[in-house]
Amino acid sequence: QVQLVESGGGSVPAGGSLRLSCVFSGRGFNAYRMAWFRQAPGTERAFVTAITSGEMTYYSDSVKGRFTISRDNAKNTVFLQMNSLRSEDTAVYYCAAGPHHLVYSLRTSYNYWGQGTQVTVSS
Repeated sequence: QVQLVESGGGSVPAGGSLRLSCVFSGRGFNAYRMAWFRQAPGTERAFVTAITSGEMTYYSDSVKGRFTISRDNAKNTVFLQMNSLRSEDTAVYYCAAGPHHLVYSLRTSYNYWGQGTQVTVSS
């Protein structure tokens, strides 16, 4: 059974940085595409970024150039480095794992989800 545990959320002022981590427990980390989604109050969970096992990356337009996703296959961990944070980045951030053959930006493409970690950016 796959489990995902996020950490690294917190409160920062606008312009600050945070680094989120997601530890994958179970078998076959290298077989999964990993992603981050986020959900602000009153909104649907939205795609942020994804990374394949071969480290090809995808970003939403709203975070391109500010956020960086990476993975350490030896440690079964995926990271999200968030720089130049804005108040509109405030949300609960979720780590997700799914097969490579599905559309990377859809929630339904991911089988496993973490519990989420809160990121709050004050303006």
